[in-house]
Amino acid sequence: MTHQTIAPLDGVRVLELGNYIAAPTAGRLLADFGAEVIKVERPGTGDELRNWRLHKGNTSMLYRTLNRNKKSVVLDLRTDAGKQAVLALVAKCDILLENFRPGTLEKWGLGPEVLNAANPDLIVTRISAFGQTGPLSERPGFAAVAEAYGGFRNLVGDPDRAPVRVGVSIGDSIAGLYAAFGSMMSLYQREARRRDSAGAVPLTERIIDVALNEAMFSMMESLIPDYQAYGVDRQRVGGRMEGIAPSNAYVCKDGASIVVAGNGDSIYQRYMLTIGRPDLAEDPFLQTNAGRWAKRDELDQAIGEWAATLSGAEALAALDTAGVPAGPIYTAADISTDSQYAARNMIQKFDVSTGEEILPGVGFPGIVPVIGDQSLPIRNLGPDLGENTQEILGGLLNMDAAQITAASGREEALRP
Repeated sequence: MTHQTIAPLDGVRVLELGNYIAAPTAGRLLADFGAEVIKVERPGTGDELRNWRLHKGNTSMLYRTLNRNKKSVVLDLRTDAGKQAVLALVAKCDILLENFRPGTLEKWGLGPEVLNAANPDLIVTRISAFGQTGPLSERPGFAAVAEAYGGFRNLVGDPDRAPVRVGVSIGDSIAGLYAAFGSMMSLYQREARRRDSAGAVPLTERIIDVALNEAMFSMMESLIPDYQAYGVDRQRVGGRMEGIAPSNAYVCKDGASIVVAGNGDSIYQRYMLTIGRPDLAEDPFLQTNAGRWAKRDELDQAIGEWAATLSGAEALAALDTAGVPAGPIYTAADISTDSQYAARNMIQKFDVSTGEEILPGVGFPGIVPVIGDQSLPIRNLGPDLGENTQEILGGLLNMDAAQITAASGREEALRP
């Protein structure tokens, strides 16, 4: 079997009503492994992500990345024709993804009960800021707010400054991962029930409810147990990790920054000998992680002084020889030329249209996880707005030209 034919989700059809990042991330994961993902976009503007970080043209690289391997259909959900088209598609799909504010689908007359009437086997995966229930359920909120509610933001940054945000929409992406996992879990349950002739899965068990704040909260390790058991309220510690030492980033002589995780007991011994500090290696108080955490400032000072005498490459070579986990802090330029990423096909190049010109050989992140020896090939980048409207509405739903125009809400949906 070649990489081109590895498609575990071949035969699964997904209707994506979401926009921005969370639901499209879930859709991308399913599409990457062979599912047919039909992305519904509004007339005229489409998904707002098309204009985020837009440096040129009419479709951003962010959109192209998050919506790869999908098909784009324009439907106007404000019209009866658009809603009927959604229900007709639902009847032919296994999974529906959405990340609107709770109550929005219901307001459009497309709530779970209506969708279930159109397809009693449909899995409805819903992503929202705080979930579909609870006192905050109707409150809007992007990932930035959810990351704060989930306890994540409070731990990012230096202790003497206000919390900061990481440079990507991590809350949306993690929620998207949970949505994809939940969708596949429910799909497996549905198919297992069919195989065992156990009857249909009830609607309540086919609604996957992913909250952004809970997705982040689930990543917080022992934050709550440590607080409730011991009264320990974790705080920001900059580049360190609470309770683990020595593990930090250091600046080398040439200005390069490296990260070193030398916190294992045996690793710590080799680490200290490598930086020329046998006294720290032999200190009885520093033989356990608890002792090293108590002396973290002293350790960081010693390591920082050593790193400042070497270039980044020299420091990493010495640590590698000693078996101390360490690495460079990569930029986009570094990743673009890295042999490890290249060996696993993790940067795949495409000629990309901006809407104004063709940019040749633009690299895009590969598909994770790897099946076989390399990342599976990306079949296509995020589609142009409405690129597949004719194919889906005319082919899959057998609509004529007038019906397609009514459902899509614009003449441009008709493509030769």
